[in-house]
Amino acid sequence: MTQRAVQVVVTGRVQGVGFRWSALDRATALGVAGWVRNLHDGSVEAWVEGPADAVAKMVEWLHEGPAWASVRHCKVTEHSPLGMSDFFVR
Repeated sequence: MTQRAVQVVVTGRVQGVGFRWSALDRATALGVAGWVRNLHDGSVEAWVEGPADAVAKMVEWLHEGPAWASVRHCKVTEHSPLGMSDFFVR
């Protein structure tokens, strides 16, 4: 099974709308590892790793976010997996 890791920075109305907690729920359902956190500039950053197909589905979700969010842009950067086993909110 091919493993993949990405760093994603999401901009728009993404703080104060349950984005991180919704991302945790989605990541858990998809079986990916990593973390998600708010950044000082109002964006959200996520590290996602796991099976390539599950990571792709998580990235697709990050482009939409929860119903209350309004995602303007996602910057996705490929990385080497770190071997993480859990997903958490930072």
